Amino acid sequence: MIRPSIILTGPMFLLGLAACEPVPTADGAKPQGLVTVPESVSSIAASHQDLSTARLRQQDGCYWYTHRGPVETTELPLRTDNGSPICTRPAT
Repeated sequence: MIRPSIILTGPMFLLGLAACEPVPTADGAKPQGLVTVPESVSSIAASHQDLSTARLRQQDGCYWYTHRGPVETTELPLRTDNGSPICTRPAT
């Protein structure tokens, strides 16, 4: 007879793998997709964002940056001082 814990182990393992996402490396290497932000974008971006990690996502045409918080590292949209996302094309 199969133990209940073995039955739950497989799905939990797969669920854990689904949460994995590559993050930028600590050795300074730029992850794929990073770009140099144009002067027009950096001039309107809010000052608290890390422009050195900014990248342009092809899926939505918007700039995103890596935020390294005290608990986790996450991707956030690059925004202006008034909170609007900075995009190369209008949202549909």
